Amino acid sequence: MAKHVLFDRLGGPEVLTLRDVEVGAPGPDEVRIRVDAIGLNRAEIMFREGVYYEQPVFPSTLGYEAAGVVEAVGEGVSHLAEGDPIAVVPAFSLTRYGTYGDHVIVPAAAVFPRPANTSAVQAAAVWMAYITAYGPLFESGEVRPGDHVLISAAASSVGQAAIQVARHIGAIPIATTRDAAKSQRLLEAGAAEVVVTTEEDLVTRVKEITGGEGVRLAFDPVAGPGVDTIAQAIAPDGHLVVYGGLDPRPTPLPNASSYPRLTSRTYTMHSITSDPERLRRAVAFVNAGLATGSFTPTVDRTFDLTEIAEAHRYLEASNHIGKIVVTVTH
Repeated sequence: MAKHVLFDRLGGPEVLTLRDVEVGAPGPDEVRIRVDAIGLNRAEIMFREGVYYEQPVFPSTLGYEAAGVVEAVGEGVSHLAEGDPIAVVPAFSLTRYGTYGDHVIVPAAAVFPRPANTSAVQAAAVWMAYITAYGPLFESGEVRPGDHVLISAAASSVGQAAIQVARHIGAIPIATTRDAAKSQRLLEAGAAEVVVTTEEDLVTRVKEITGGEGVRLAFDPVAGPGVDTIAQAIAPDGHLVVYGGLDPRPTPLPNASSYPRLTSRTYTMHSITSDPERLRRAVAFVNAGLATGSFTPTVDRTFDLTEIAEAHRYLEASNHIGKIVVTVTH
């Protein structure tokens, strides 16, 4: 018997329970893995609460990321073998698969060999964050060496990855945070400048930092009315990329009445992971950064699988910097 985290109703962390389940053999194009570490993501909180773009089918599990070892491969799987150390990339629907367990089945297309010299905890903290940052900051071609990039909510795992990706390609990351206590940590993480939005005027500070020009691209997970302010800090012909909805209020078309020279769009990393060729390029990019030391995932804290509800509460509190990882004891 395996142990999976399941829930039967929408709600807070208290709905998550650890139960015995039969896993069985993987089907065609699937693999069964022994899970050693699980990366937590805010998308999983939204899924648990019923505010994600997919709705759970009860009893439901959840989880996009994991690291571990291949236990068995299904028919048609040729790039993996039993005993391979691997990482799971968020490239599937939470209504069909999940990684919150000690032994799970996932689609083989979402499983990649673990980078050499990368621990299970580190590998579980990589893929959601770095692939999310990779799309707008590199693959789109909109950011060039020397460009300033504004990274909102930069203490998050995606924010931390975005700082490193920006540095890796020669861009200049400007981080924002609502918590002044996080400023020094963000500078140590590689931010060229930090704007504390509860104490400083964002537009004024960005214009000061960029010599009045503004940033080439703003990378924002908050959305809501705040995009109007962010848009004022973007250079002419720049880009606003919204990749989350932490602010539940409606998000306007930024400064529409003034017709700014601005491209504004939404983005999810599923646009990368759902396309095999784009995913291949993303994995190669991230692995290269890990191999050279340009990318080092920031892990704030680890919890045991038996502490999954507590781990979700800690993630909801938003006091962390970087990734929260759940480890599995075998």
